[in-house]
Amino acid sequence: MNNITYSAKKGEIERKWYIIDASNKPLGRVAAEAAKLLRGKHKPTFTPNVDTGDHVIILNTKNVILTGRKSEQKIYRHHSGYIGGMKEVVAKDMLENNPEKAMMLAIKGMLPHNRLGRQMINKVRIYAGSEHENQAQKPEIWEVK
Repeated sequence: MNNITYSAKKGEIERKWYIIDASNKPLGRVAAEAAKLLRGKHKPTFTPNVDTGDHVIILNTKNVILTGRKSEQKIYRHHSGYIGGMKEVVAKDMLENNPEKAMMLAIKGMLPHNRLGRQMINKVRIYAGSEHENQAQKPEIWEVK
């Protein structure tokens, strides 16, 4: 009867770096893959209460696509905290002006909404173009299916 469940410890975690090319891929698919890597669900040592995830670099977010009529219908909202402070941005405008923020919001919504999720979101780097400054970490390419 050796049914012991493995639980990862903070010092045992090995982190890798992965690159995801987002050009001509749906925003949600790329965000879901990134969230999976950041959370560590692709590893056999996944533990829900420990940050076992890897670092992720997302390139070419300016070329990401939205399927259906999301570009006209999806609205990003935030509030300043003051009366009448609701700001709305249509997804088409957000992808034209700030594609990194659209990707960051999509990934952030797929991570846990607690201290652990805030720790995980710090391991993602998002770039609108194809250039990045993390060559020293020797990142591997991760293919989105």
